[in-house]
Amino acid sequence: MAIGGSFLIENYTPADVFTPEDYNEEHRAIARTTDEFFAREVAPNLEKIQHQEPGVAVGILRKSAELGLTAVSVPEEYGGMEMDLISMLIVAEGLAKDGSYAGWHGGHAGIGTMPLLLFGTPEQKKKYLPRLASAEMVGAYCLSEPHAGSDALAAKTRADLSADGTHYVLNGQKMWITNGGHADLYTVFAKVGGEKFTAFLVERAFPGVKPGAEEKKMGIKGSSTTPVYLDNVKVPVENVLGEIGRGHIIAFNILNLGRLKLGPFAVGGMKNVLQISAKYAKQRVAFGKPIAEFGMIQQKIAEMAARIFVTESMSVRIAGLIQTKIAGPDTFLKAVEEFAAECSFIKVFASEALDFVVDEGVQIHGGYGYHQDYLVERAYRDSRINRIFEGTSEINRMLATGMILKRAQRGQLALVPAVQKLQGELLAGPVEMDLPTAAKKATLLALGVAYQRYMAELEQQQEILAALCDMAMNAFAMESAMLRAKKMNEPEVVKAMLDVWLRDAMDVVAVSGRTVLAACAEGDTLRTQMAALRRFTKYEPVDRVGLQRKVAARILAAERFTVA
Repeated sequence: MAIGGSFLIENYTPADVFTPEDYNEEHRAIARTTDEFFAREVAPNLEKIQHQEPGVAVGILRKSAELGLTAVSVPEEYGGMEMDLISMLIVAEGLAKDGSYAGWHGGHAGIGTMPLLLFGTPEQKKKYLPRLASAEMVGAYCLSEPHAGSDALAAKTRADLSADGTHYVLNGQKMWITNGGHADLYTVFAKVGGEKFTAFLVERAFPGVKPGAEEKKMGIKGSSTTPVYLDNVKVPVENVLGEIGRGHIIAFNILNLGRLKLGPFAVGGMKNVLQISAKYAKQRVAFGKPIAEFGMIQQKIAEMAARIFVTESMSVRIAGLIQTKIAGPDTFLKAVEEFAAECSFIKVFASEALDFVVDEGVQIHGGYGYHQDYLVERAYRDSRINRIFEGTSEINRMLATGMILKRAQRGQLALVPAVQKLQGELLAGPVEMDLPTAAKKATLLALGVAYQRYMAELEQQQEILAALCDMAMNAFAMESAMLRAKKMNEPEVVKAMLDVWLRDAMDVVAVSGRTVLAACAEGDTLRTQMAALRRFTKYEPVDRVGLQRKVAARILAAERFTVA
C-alpha cells in the first residue's frame, strides 16, 4: 500500500490510482446537488455577496445546510451526512465558481468545523456540532496574528488559568480571520501561561470578544475577513479543544486538510474560467472572424485545459489514497498526515495553476477582461490569495521537501537505498523509460547530491529545498496525470494534452535540477552530475502546435472542460 513520498521510489500502475472517473453514484449525486445549489442560490446573488449586503451570504450558507452541504463529513448523530472525504472535496469544487462564497462556506464547513469534529470531546461535539451542521452557528478559525502568519507558533495571544481553576482568561489579537465579522464560534489558538500553545472554543457571545472592521482586500471582497480582539475573555476550562500544549497538532493537521482542499477549489475555479473564456472566444469577432479561430487563443485554451486535468488528477489521487487509510474517525488525521508532503504539493501546484488560468482568461477577454462587469476580472483578483492561504507557497515548498527527507531519516521511506540503486543504474548505461519515471529519477539524483553536500544543514538552504520541491512536485503531477490517462485508455484529447504538458513539466524538472546541482558541486563533479541529469530530462519534441489545436478544438466545441 502507498505511503507518503513513496511515489518517488515505487512504480505504480493505473489500477493503483483513484480518479474522477471512479466516482460512485453517491459522489455524482452530491456533485449534482452542489452544482444545482450554486446555480439556484449563489449565482443570482453574486453581486450582493460581493458588496457584503447584510445577511445575504449567511442566509445562503444556511440554505446550503438544509441540503447537508455544510456537514458532509459530520456524523449523522450530530445532524450531518456522514459522507467520505471524496464527497467533501467534490462539494469544495462545486462551490469554487466564486471565491467569496467559497470563502464563507470553506471558513465555516472546513476550518470552522473540522477542528471540533476531529479533536472535540463528546460533550463539546454534542453542544456545538449540531448547531454548526445547521449553520445556526457560523464557525471561524483564529490562528494568524499581526506578527505570526506562517510562523504560527510565534503567537502572542495568551491564556491564563483563573485562580479557582474554572476558566481561562484570553488576551490578544487574531488577524485575517475568514468569517470573522459574522462567526458565532471561533477556534482560537493561544499560549497557556505564555508558553503552551493550545486551542480553545470561544463563543462570540463571551464578554470581551470583539470582531474588528472588515479588511479592504485585493480579492474575495464578498467574504468576511476581520481581526478578532480578545480582551479578558473568560473561556470555561471545558472549552479547551484537544490537549493543553498540543494546539500545534490541531493547527498543522487542519492546515494539511486545507492544502488538500485547495486542489478541488482551484479545479472548480479553473473549470469555470475556462468555460467562460471558451464561450467568449467563440462570440468575440476580430478581423472578421471569432477569436477562437486564432492559433494563439487556441494555445491558451489548450494550456488551461491541461492544467485543469493535471491538478484534478493529482488532487483526486491523493484524496483516494487518504480515503483508503481512513478506517474510522480516529484514523482520519493519521491518514491525512501520512500524505502531508503531497498535500503541500497540491497547495502549491493548484494555486499556481489557477493563477495561470485566470491570467489567460483575462487575456482572452482582452480589454473586457480588465472590466469589473466580467467575471474573469473578479476571478483574477480572487485567485491571488491562494498562494498565501494555508501557509504561503514558499513555506509549503520547504515543508514538502523537509517532510520527505525526515521520513527517510526516520526509516519510514527507503530513500537512501533508492538513491544508491540509482547510482548503479547510472553506471549500467541508458535505459528507456517514460517521462514521469525519468523525472522521478532526476529528483532522486538531485536529492542525493543535495543531502550529501549539506547533510543536516540542508533544511537551512531554502532555495535548494524549493527547487527540490519543484522537481518532486512535477514528477508527482506527471505520474498522476499519466496514470489517470492510461486508466481512461488515453482518450485522444487527453493524450494530446499530456504529450505537450509532460514535456513542459520536464523542462521545470531540468531547470530546477540544474539549480540544485550547481549549488552543490563544481568542476568535474558538477559536469558528471549534469550529464546524468541531462540523461534523465531529455525527450523527443512533439508538434505542440498541432496537438494544442486538437485540444482547443474539443474544448471549444464543448464550451467547457472535457476529457471525452
